[in-house]
Amino acid sequence: MECPPQLAGLRVLVVDDEPDTRELIRTVLESCSAEVTTASTAIEAFQHFQRRPPDLVVSDIGMQGKDGYWLIRQIRGLSAAEGGRVPAVAITAYAGTRDRTRALLEGFTNHVSKPTEPPELLAVVAASVGRTIARDPDA
Repeated sequence: MECPPQLAGLRVLVVDDEPDTRELIRTVLESCSAEVTTASTAIEAFQHFQRRPPDLVVSDIGMQGKDGYWLIRQIRGLSAAEGGRVPAVAITAYAGTRDRTRALLEGFTNHVSKPTEPPELLAVVAASVGRTIARDPDA
C-alpha cells in the first residue's frame, strides 16, 4: 500500500460506532504515520475535538444517537480558531447521489462509501487535507 508521505504526523479523529471499521481505519492511517484518535459516538468525538482539534475528521454518518450530521454541524458551528474549518470526510454505507450531496451540504469536505479499500481511503484523506501522493515520474 502506497502512503502519501505528507500524512506523517497528521492528527486524525476517526468516529465510527462499529469497532471493526473504526480499528481498520485507525490501522490504515497509522500505517502511514498519522496520529489517530478514535471515538465510538458523535458526542465522544466532539469532546475529543474540543480538547484538541485534529487536522482531519473521518466520521461515519449513520450512528446510534447523535449521528455524523450532528457532529459536523457542531464542528462547523465553531470558529476557525477553534477548529471549525477542519476538513472532514464522511464514510458511510449511505452511498447514493442524494446521500453524497447531503453530506457535502452539511459541511463534510468529502464522502466515501463503505466498504472502502485502504488505497481509496488514503487518497481521499490526502485530497481532503490538500496533500497529494508523490509519484515517481519514471515509474
